[in-house]
Amino acid sequence: MAKEIERKYLVRGDSWRGLAEGSVYRQGYIPTQDNVTVRIRIVGEKSYLTIKGPNIKYSRLEFEYPIPIEDAQEILETLCERPFIEKIRFKIKSGGLIWEIDEFDGVNKGLILAEVELSDENQQIELPIWIGEEVSHDSRYFNSNLVKHPFSQW
Repeated sequence: MAKEIERKYLVRGDSWRGLAEGSVYRQGYIPTQDNVTVRIRIVGEKSYLTIKGPNIKYSRLEFEYPIPIEDAQEILETLCERPFIEKIRFKIKSGGLIWEIDEFDGVNKGLILAEVELSDENQQIELPIWIGEEVSHDSRYFNSNLVKHPFSQW
C-alpha cells in the first residue's frame, strides 16, 4: 500500500526562480465519487495513471503506474473533465527535502504552489524563504478541484 504525506503552500516572490529547470505537465481527471481521484498525467514523453484516496490530515493513499503515452493522450481527450491542468513543475532541493513548485498556466495562470512530500505527518520542516501561507487543508488548491473551479474564476 502506498501512502502520500504532503504539505502544500503558496509561493511568494521570485527568489526560487533559476534554482531548477522546469518540466511541462498536462493532466486530467476522470470523474469519480467519495473523494477518490483518478488522474492521467503526461510529462514529456512519459505518462502515468494515478489513483488517490481521500485526504486524512496530510496523508492519503496513492497508487501510480506508468502507461503508454498513446493511451494517456486518448484518455485525456475522451474521458477526462475539462479544462486540463497545465503547469510547469520545478523540483528544488532545500532543507534536505525536494520541493515541487507548480507554476500553473491556462485557466489557472497566476497560481504558484509548492508541495513537499514527507516521511511522517509530524516531520519538522525548514521552510525556504519563498514559502508563503500553508494551504494543505484548503481544497480549492487541490489540482482535481482546480479543474472544476479554476483559479481565474475565484
